[in-house]
Amino acid sequence: MLTFLEEIRNRNEILFWFGTVCFLFVLVCLLLMWATDIKVLGINAWIKPLKFSLSTVFYCGAMAWYMHYLPDSGFVKPFSWAVVWLLGFEIVYIAIQAGRGELSHFNLSSGFYSAMYSMMALAATLVTIGTAYIGILFFTGSFPDLPNPYLWSIRLGIFIFVIFSFEGFVMGSKLTHTIGGPDGGSGIPFLNWSTKFGDPRIAHFVGMHALQVLPLLGFYVFRSVPSVCTVAILYGLLSVQLLLQALAGKPFISGQ
Repeated sequence: MLTFLEEIRNRNEILFWFGTVCFLFVLVCLLLMWATDIKVLGINAWIKPLKFSLSTVFYCGAMAWYMHYLPDSGFVKPFSWAVVWLLGFEIVYIAIQAGRGELSHFNLSSGFYSAMYSMMALAATLVTIGTAYIGILFFTGSFPDLPNPYLWSIRLGIFIFVIFSFEGFVMGSKLTHTIGGPDGGSGIPFLNWSTKFGDPRIAHFVGMHALQVLPLLGFYVFRSVPSVCTVAILYGLLSVQLLLQALAGKPFISGQ
């Protein structure tokens, strides 16, 4: 593990240290979950910043690893700093709102909250656009040192990530992450995905983590481009099915 972390640091020191800070904040959130009883929508308020921070850790690790393969791209360093500032802004604001027991997303109760929500949406959009551009570089560049199945798994992992990152606008347009009922209520432990109604967060989560899952499969499991493409298609179809199920108001796992 230490060797792996050292390699990430060597590949992209900016994202390594930002990911490290985010991981330390995950530990802080765990402590605050235990020490406080502040709730938002019926659950501990510190679960949300914890999940966003942990997701950022995995994103930073993956992008630090992949961008190292790009040949002398002048986009990598400024994009890495943009990730720090944009996602850092999101996490800080989500944490501030958690500490106040207030919503961060879908909060239009005042002009200030509306503006901050819009700025979070803009931050996520800019990171996604930058990631899409990295994906284009992988599709258009030459990578003779990378095995073709692994290269295609990176390409397709980024492609699916971008699509389902933008799927967040489905929730944004509805100002809710629950279809067929109110936000909050019964949910899967920790993840808090609704067990009574449709929840687009599930497709959002599964689709975005193609960024990590597909390259791991392409490197360790599947040894041909057709098999990688087949798995990517199936993974994408699963994500689409989860979204359609949520939009139909059906829970992923039904609760009592």
